[in-house]
Formats: sequence, C-alpha cells, structure tokens
Amino acid sequence: MPIVAMALVVVLLGAFLWLLHRSERDEEALALIKDALWVEQNLHFQLTSDEDKLERLADALNREQPDLRQFAAMARMVVNTNPAIERLLWLDADGRTRMAEPPSGGGMAVPDGEPGPSPRDDAFRIARASGLRAYSATYRIDPSDTGFDAVFPLHRDGVFAGALVGVFSFEAMLTHHVPWWFAQRYQLEVIDARGTVLGAKSRMAVPGTMTGAAPDPARSHVIPFDPPGHGVALVATAYPTDSNGTRTILVVAIFGLTGSALWSLWSLRRHIAGRLRAEEALRAEHAFRKAMEDSLTVGMRARDLDGRITYVNPAFCRMVGLSAEEMVDHGPPMPYWLPEDLDRAEAAFHDVLAGRAPESGLEMRFQRANGERFDALIYEAPLIDANGRHTGWMGSVLDITERKRSEELARQQQERLQQTSRLITMGEMASTLAHELNQPLSAIASYCTGCLNRLRSGRFDTQEVAAALDKLAAQARRAGLIVRRVHDFVRKSEPNVAPCSLPQVLEDCVGLMGADAARLGVRVELDAPADLPPVPGDRILLQQVVLNLMRNGIEAMARTPRAGRRLSVTVTRAEGALLTAIRDHGCGIAPEIAEGLFSPFFTTKSEGMGMGLNICRSIVEHHRGRLWFEAAPGGGTRFLFSLPLCSESSS
Repeated sequence: MPIVAMALVVVLLGAFLWLLHRSERDEEALALIKDALWVEQNLHFQLTSDEDKLERLADALNREQPDLRQFAAMARMVVNTNPAIERLLWLDADGRTRMAEPPSGGGMAVPDGEPGPSPRDDAFRIARASGLRAYSATYRIDPSDTGFDAVFPLHRDGVFAGALVGVFSFEAMLTHHVPWWFAQRYQLEVIDARGTVLGAKSRMAVPGTMTGAAPDPARSHVIPFDPPGHGVALVATAYPTDSNGTRTILVVAIFGLTGSALWSLWSLRRHIAGRLRAEEALRAEHAFRKAMEDSLTVGMRARDLDGRITYVNPAFCRMVGLSAEEMVDHGPPMPYWLPEDLDRAEAAFHDVLAGRAPESGLEMRFQRANGERFDALIYEAPLIDANGRHTGWMGSVLDITERKRSEELARQQQERLQQTSRLITMGEMASTLAHELNQPLSAIASYCTGCLNRLRSGRFDTQEVAAALDKLAAQARRAGLIVRRVHDFVRKSEPNVAPCSLPQVLEDCVGLMGADAARLGVRVELDAPADLPPVPGDRILLQQVVLNLMRNGIEAMARTPRAGRRLSVTVTRAEGALLTAIRDHGCGIAPEIAEGLFSPFFTTKSEGMGMGLNICRSIVEHHRGRLWFEAAPGGGTRFLFSLPLCSESSS
C-alpha cells in the first residue's frame, strides 16, 4: 500500500506539473496573441492616420492645380511629421514623376524572379481603373530597407489627372510605432508571401528566425497585414524564458499533498462559478439579440437546405400578415406567394437553394394574408452553424412598394417637365416657323396664279404648266414636312426607343432652327455622313437635346461680330458609339458657373427656367450616353454627347 500510495502521489504530482506547465504555455500564448493583436491594431491606426493625411493632400491636388513649389512644401511637411512615410511622389496621368519629396533616393526594384512592370506601375493602373486608393506589392526601397506604395488617384473635373504616391518604410514603421515594452518581450517581423523578412524589431535574436527557419509555432503568432496586403504578414515571436521546473517541483513536493484537496475544491468552485456566469451571459446575449430582432423593420426569414422555413422575425410576420406558427416548418408553395406567379416564385426558390441567388437582390411580388399585394426586395445569404456547416439560407426581405411608387411618380414628373420644355422651345420658335412657312405658301400662291393666267389665256404649253404644277406640289410637301416636324416634336407621347438615324435627327433639327439662325445672322454648318450606323433612342427626345444645345449656342453668339457667328454641328463614329459635337463661337463659359451648369434651376438667362441642360443630360444618360462640354480652341464652347450604337451595328 505505501508503494502504491507513493506511486499514486508521483503520478498525481507529475500530472499536476504537466497541467501547470501547459497552463503557463497557454497563458503565454494568449498574452502573445493579445499583444500581437494590439501592436497590429496600433500599426493599422498609424497607417490609417498617415493615409488620411495623404488623402487630404490628394484632395487639395484634386480641388486646384498647385505649383511645384507649393506641392513640395506640403509634401515636405507630411514627410517630416510622419516618420513611416519615406517619400512622396506626384505622378501625372501617364505615370511620370512630376515632383518627389525628398527629391533624391526612393529607387525601387522589381522583385527577384518577377520581370515585368514594377509594383508601383501595377498599383498606379489599379488606382486609375478603380478610382480608389491602391497598394503596391512590397519592394526594396534601398539596400537596407523594404516598403510599399500607397497610390491615391487624382481627378480634376471628372478626368483622371494623375496620382499621389506615398512610399512607406517597414523599418520606419516598426522603429517609431512599436513600443519598447513589446520589443522587450517579443521579436516582431514583417514577412511577405514567400516568407522573406522585410523588416524586424527585437531586443535579441530568436533562434531559428534569422536563419530563415520557421520559429516554434507555440511561441509565435502570425497576423495578416492588410493593407497593404499582397501576402504581407506580421510575425510576433516570444523570447525563450528560463525554465523554473526545479523550483516548481520543490514547492509542489512540499505543499502538493496538503494543497491538492484544497486546490481541487477551489478549482471545482471556480468551474461552477464560471459555468454560472457563462449561462447568465448566454441568457443576456439571447435577450439582447431577441430585442434587436424584434425592433427590426427588415423581415428576416431562415430556411433549411430543403427549403422549409425554420425562423421568421416579427417584422416579416407583420409584412405578410401571418403568424410565426403559420409559417415555421412550411415548405413551398409559400402562403405569401402570388397564385398567378407560382412558376416564377418556384424558379427563384430553386435558384436560391442551388446557391445562384443574385448578389444585387431579387425583386418579387408577395401578398399579405388580407390579399393586399406588395413589392419585396430579397437578399439571400448562406446560413452557417457554429461548426462551419452550411445548414440553410437566411433571407432579408425589404418592402419596396413605396420606393417603386415614388420612382414611378418621379418618372412621370420628369416626362411632364420634358413636355413643358418642348412647349417652351416651340413657343420660342413660333415666329421663326411662321416665317419659314411663309416661303412655301408664297411660292404655292405664285405658281397657282401663273397656271391660272396661262389657262385663261388659252395659249399655254402643257409641259410648261406640268412643270409649274410639279414645283407647286414640291412646295406643298415642304410646308407639310415643316408642320409635321413641329407636330411630332411638340406632341406628348410615350418614349419610343428604336433604331434611328442620328444624321437624320440632326438634319431635322437644323431645318427647324434654320430660319431662327438666319434671322440672327448665324451660319449653321452640318457635317453628318448619311452612312453612319443607327443608335437606339427616342427620336423626339434626341431632337429636344439637339435643339436645346443649338439654341444655347446661337444665343451665346449674340455679342459675336456678325461675320464670326458660326454654329458647327458634327457627328463622327467613336469606339462603339456616335459622338455629336455642337460648337459655337460665343463668349464661352466662365469657370465660376461651369460647376453648376447642369444643376436643376441654374440659369444665366434673365427669363430662363434653369432646366434645359439638366433635362438634356437626363435624356442622354437615359439613352446610356454621356453629355459634357469643353472650351473650344480659338474661343467659344463645344457641347458633346455620345450615344452607343445598336448591338448589331457595334458588332
């Protein structure tokens, strides 16, 4: 029995020491993770602060064009006050360096084994294409330091104008932003995706890390460093500590048998108290989540892998007018589906179960228990349990009935506003059209009088009278064409999008504005080849755009000498589109009014509504095109708009 008791004591003592050692290792690992997360958050905070300063500098470059000395002063202040920023570069739209601070140094090398464009060029192209900041892959700044670039795109008047590049140094970041106490406990390294050390800060070398061998996983922690990303990670490795096993064995040998019972009782009590606290926290968390779900106005609906409803929140119950008991464990067809739309709802249901739910959401029409219909926008996401298994689908349902009603009302108001604009345009052209109709009507009267005189005289040539009657008919057709153009333009009708000839639209508009232009001494020049492919659009709406731009161009030349009043209307084929340009030789557009030129109710005319250009832009964008203006060489303004070609023409 004594041997058995001693053996049992040794076994229990060995087990206790092993648990103690394991607990110490776990505490060290937990402390390592907490400290590593803290330093990673601190680095991100400092990086975000530096990027905010670069963002403000980029905004200053976007608002105005500073000279190089002003940029150098601002850049020097940013570099001097932010130690992690090694250098600032100002690149033009082609990626060439306009200014650098400091001027020398900052060379970069393509990573070994990867010939081709530099990391900065790749980041520059990404920033130019996306319009957002981009980060380059890591590269060697100088023989003793490695870093990366943060590229901020610059846009001026909606046009890409270059980029602001901040060169960040890993060594500087670690030196200035990692506290001393962290370096006293751990070695911190920055590595790339291939495991190459890009920077490090430590009090002493950890065995295995400086030679390229992987450190002990139990004593190190790896955290992805994103941004900048590209596989960059932070590796924190704890320094080896002296073993205190001898002291522990002596203490445990003396007090182990005596304190084992007390320790067991205390451990049990702590476990029970921890369990009670965990259960209380779980109940509080459940109550909190339940209150949050009950306060939502968005309907939530969970379904299992077979499509049966497993959960609905109160908002969804109110939305469909059914209780949770009526819907839970219910499979298709659902009680809120429309009877006449079961096939579409069934197809959408199978798409969701197959994982093909659209990321932009799915619009469906449901009915409430009282038969009322409403429009719903549904977003579906996989439902994952605590073990990482896919157990079903969670859907959020938004009632968008009021939103669709508001969109329809806004569309109707826009149509009425366009109709009003056309009527105002027609009123301004009334006197001009009367003058233009007077010419064919006078010609008709003259030809009729001549024919009657010939017939009454009894001496006439049949061919001569027939020729006069042909000319009379041509003048009548001309008058009818003018009236039909005006009638088609001014009448209210639904948009009729169909392939139409843009040169023909321009020719009709020149015909409508011709007399008004002649009265004001403006020479209209039309360059519109008839063999251009058609564009999809509403002919009347496109006429409204061209007439408005032509009238603005004619009015802009009121103070231009009469010999120089020339309005050019051209259309050319661009890549997959037709580009129309209406250029005047007027006073141009002042910079202080250029920004608000397309804004609603903005006008420079004493009697203008301020809606003409806004309506024109809305019409062009509705046709998937773009409308803009630019200063014309030699004075005046060019208004340009592009319209995509019909699919069969562009192919």
